[in-house]
Amino acid sequence: MRLIQFENRQGQRQVGLIGEPRIEVLRGVRSTRELALSAIAAKSSLADHVRTLQRETGPIYRDVLDAGLVLPPLDHDDPAHCLVSGTGLTHLGSAATRDKMHQQPAAQEEDTLTDSMQMFRWGMQGGRPGAGCVGAQPEWFYKGDGSIVVRPGADLPVPDFAEDFGEEPELTGLYVIGDDRRPYRLGYALGNEFSDHVLERKNYLYLAHSKLRFCSFGPELRVGQLPAHLAGISRIRRGGQVLWEKEFLSGEENMCHSLENLEYHHFKYAQFLRPGDVHVHFFGTATLSFADGVKAQPGDRFEVSLDAFGAPLINGIRVHQAGIAPGEVSAL
Repeated sequence: MRLIQFENRQGQRQVGLIGEPRIEVLRGVRSTRELALSAIAAKSSLADHVRTLQRETGPIYRDVLDAGLVLPPLDHDDPAHCLVSGTGLTHLGSAATRDKMHQQPAAQEEDTLTDSMQMFRWGMQGGRPGAGCVGAQPEWFYKGDGSIVVRPGADLPVPDFAEDFGEEPELTGLYVIGDDRRPYRLGYALGNEFSDHVLERKNYLYLAHSKLRFCSFGPELRVGQLPAHLAGISRIRRGGQVLWEKEFLSGEENMCHSLENLEYHHFKYAQFLRPGDVHVHFFGTATLSFADGVKAQPGDRFEVSLDAFGAPLINGIRVHQAGIAPGEVSAL
C-alpha cells in the first residue's frame, strides 16, 4: 500500500491511495499524521485502518505531481513538533565512500583506523544483534525540524555560505508518537538527505554543521514490510541531460545495522517520545556523487528513484540568503 498527501486545486489537504491513473482519496482525512493517530486509537494497523475508510475517485496522480501539489508524505501542523534526524555508516560500502570522500586510506589495525572505519567496524560486528537485543550504536545526527523539509518537486534552498550542494539518496523511516509515548512506524519513503560534503571534508567535527541543510522525502509513503534488498538509481540532470547516474542499494541485506537497531538507538531517548510528535529518520547511504568528483550547481535536478516506492523524488537547487549577517545578534 502506498499513500500520498497532496493539496487539491482549492488548497485543501487530502490523503489518498496511489492508483493508476487516479488517486483514491480517503474521505474526511486531511493528514497521514491524523490517520496514524486514529489507527493507534483503534488499535489497528495503518493498512487495515485505511481499508475501513470510504474513498472517492480523485485527480490524476501525474497531474498532481506536475502541478507541484504533492506534500511530504508525513508532516505536522506545527513544524517544531517534527524532528528530522539520521544515521550514517549504516550501509555496506558506506565507510569506503566516507573514507574516499575524506581522501584517507582505510587502515587495517584497530589503533590506526579512521573514526569512520572504526564506527563502521562496530556496526559490522554488532549492528545486527537479533530481535529484542541491543546492538552497536550507529553514528547519529540532527538535521532540523519540519521547517527544513521541502515538498517533492520543489527546489532545495541552499544558504549562500554553503560550499557544496550534495545529494544523499536514502530511505527514510516515518514515525508518529502515540499517547502511550510509544513510537509507531507508518512506513518508509524515498529521501534526499542533502548535505555539505566540502565542509565535512575539511574536518570531521564539521559533520554537525554539514547536516544543517534542507532535505526532501517522498512523494509516497510505503506502508508495510520493507523488502530486504532494494536497488534504486540516483541521478543528477543538468540542462535536461544526465550529468551523473549511479545505482544505490538499501534494505537490510545491504546494511551493517538492522532497522530495529537503528530505531532503538534513536527512540531510546525519552525526549523523543512526546505524544503527537512526528519523526523523520534518514537511514543512510553508500552512494554520493561527491565521492565521484561531481559538483552540483544551482539549476541542476536531483532524481532518486526506486520501483518499490513508485514515483521518483525530484528536487532542484536554489541559493538563498543566510539567516543573519555578522553582527546582527542584538543584546537586550
